[in-house]
Amino acid sequence: MRIALVQINPVIGDFESNCEKILLYAHKAYEDGCRLVVFPELVISGYPPQDLLERRSFISDYHQAEQNLFGKLPDIDVMLGTIESHDVKGGKPLYNSAIVVRNGVVVFKARKQLLPSYDVFDETRYFEPGPPSDLYEIDGQYFGVTICEDVWHNEVKDYDIAPVEELHNYAAKNGKQLTAMINISASPFQREKEDVRRSIFTAYCKQFKTPFMYCNQVGGQDSLIFDGRSLAMNQNGEIVAQAEGFSEDMIVVDTSNWKGDIHAPIDPPSVQAVYDALVMGVRDYVTKCGFSSAVIGLSGGIDSALTAAIAVDALGADNVLGVAMPSPYSSKESLEDAEQLAQNLKCNFEVIAIEPLFDEFKSSLGGLFAGREEDLTEQNLQARIRGNLLMAISNKFGHLLLTTGNKSEMAVGYCTLYGDMSGGLAVISDVPKQLVYELSCYVNRDEETIPERIIEKPPSAELKPDQLDQDDLPPYEVLDKILHLYLEQGIGVVEIINSGFSESVVKDIIRRVQVNEYKRKQAPLGLKVTTKAFGCGRRYPTTQRYRG
Repeated sequence: MRIALVQINPVIGDFESNCEKILLYAHKAYEDGCRLVVFPELVISGYPPQDLLERRSFISDYHQAEQNLFGKLPDIDVMLGTIESHDVKGGKPLYNSAIVVRNGVVVFKARKQLLPSYDVFDETRYFEPGPPSDLYEIDGQYFGVTICEDVWHNEVKDYDIAPVEELHNYAAKNGKQLTAMINISASPFQREKEDVRRSIFTAYCKQFKTPFMYCNQVGGQDSLIFDGRSLAMNQNGEIVAQAEGFSEDMIVVDTSNWKGDIHAPIDPPSVQAVYDALVMGVRDYVTKCGFSSAVIGLSGGIDSALTAAIAVDALGADNVLGVAMPSPYSSKESLEDAEQLAQNLKCNFEVIAIEPLFDEFKSSLGGLFAGREEDLTEQNLQARIRGNLLMAISNKFGHLLLTTGNKSEMAVGYCTLYGDMSGGLAVISDVPKQLVYELSCYVNRDEETIPERIIEKPPSAELKPDQLDQDDLPPYEVLDKILHLYLEQGIGVVEIINSGFSESVVKDIIRRVQVNEYKRKQAPLGLKVTTKAFGCGRRYPTTQRYRG
C-alpha cells in the first residue's frame, strides 16, 4: 500500500485556505496511487488556535468548513487532525482528534489522550483527554493512530498511561498485527529536538518490531516554528522516507517494501536548522500578519547584520530596508560595515545621523539635568531616538520593524526599553550570542556576505566613547554557559557556582536576569529556537524577591 504523508503550512483560522491545501495534496496523493493520505494535527484550524477555541463562532465556522471539505475529497482514505465536540456533561467541551474520511464519511476516530500543559503547551485548558482508541483498518491492514504528545510518554514521564504500548497490547489481545504506527503532530521546533524525536520513534520501532510514520505541521505561528520533517521508519528504526524541513512537502512510502521518498538530508547540521527556522519564522510572521516588507536598524554590529541576512533570505532583498543611524560615538568603521553589508545583501539602505536630534534632546533636558553627570540616561536617549525614527519609517512605508537584540542581551537587560527593543518581531531574541557567531559564519559559508570585520571586532553598543560590551558583561562564552544552565536547565545559583563559575559573576548575572523581567514583558514577540525562550512558555512574576 502507498501512503502519503503531507505537511502543510496552515494559517490559524483561515479555514478556506487550509482546506484548499488539503484538497490539493489529497488529489495529488490520489493521482500518485496512494490508498491513504495523512495530514498533521488540527490541520484545518492550524495549531495552536488557543482561546479561539472558546469562541462559539469559531467552532461553528470550523465545522462548516470541515463538512464542506469532506464532500470534495478524492476516493482515498484521508486522515487528518480535527476539533471534535465532547458532548458529555463535565470536562472540557472539545477533543483534539484524528479522523479518517472515506467517501465523505468519517470511518475512524482517535482522540488525543496525553494533553501537554508545560512550556508552550496549554491543551488541558481546552481539550478533554480521549479514551483509548480502536485500530484503524484499510485493505486488511491495521494501524495504531496517535496524536503528537501521545508518543512522548517515555520522554516526559508525567503521564499515567502509555498510548503506544496500549495500542500494541490491544492489537495482540485481538490477534491483529499492526502494519505501522501513525502519529500526526504539531510539534514545534527547537534546537536538537529532532534528535530526541528520532530517538523516541526508533525505540518504539525496535521495541514493538513495528514501522512508524510521523506527519508534522510546518510553518511559523507567532513565536512557534514548526519544522515539518515528517518521516517514516521501518521496524528497525531506519528512516525510509524523509520530508523537507521548514517547507510544505509530501512524501510517499510503500508498506510492501518500506521504501519511500527522501526529500532532504536525514541529518542536516544543527546550525543550518536554526537558520532555516529563523528564515521561515520571519517570512511567516511578516506575511501572515499582512506585511510584505521589513525595516532594520543597521549598527555595523553582528546582531543587526545577522538579522538583516535572515530578513533578506525570508522576504527578498527588495523588501528589506536597512537604516544606519550614526551618533557622535559611532565609529567610521561601523558605518562603513553597515553600508558594505547592505551592498552584499543587495537590500535598500539609508543613513540618518542622530547627532542633531541628540543635541536637541540634551538641550531640552538641560535645565532639569543641570549639575548631573552624563550617564546611562544619555546612552538610552540615543537608542530611543533610533527607535522613534525606525517606528516612523515603519508607519510611513508599512514596513514591519525587526528588532536585533540577542538572547544574552535580553536575559541581562543589556537593551533599551522603547529604544532598540521597539519593533514588531524580535528575530534573534532566543539566539545566544555564541550562536549568533555560529549563524553568521553559516551565512558566510559560500561567500563573504557579512563583512569579516563585523564578525571579528569586539561587540559594542557605541553609546559612549570607547565602549565595549565586555566592560559591563563577562565574556559571552561565560555568560552564555551560565544563562544556559539557569534559564534552560533550571539549575539554581549555588549549583551553578559549584560547577566552577565565579560566585560574584554568577550572582550578578542571575540578579540581572531577575530584575529585568519587566523589560522582557514589554518586548516584541520573539522566535523560539531553544528549549526555553523568553515570552511564550516562560511564566515568571515580575514582582518577586526570590534570588535562587
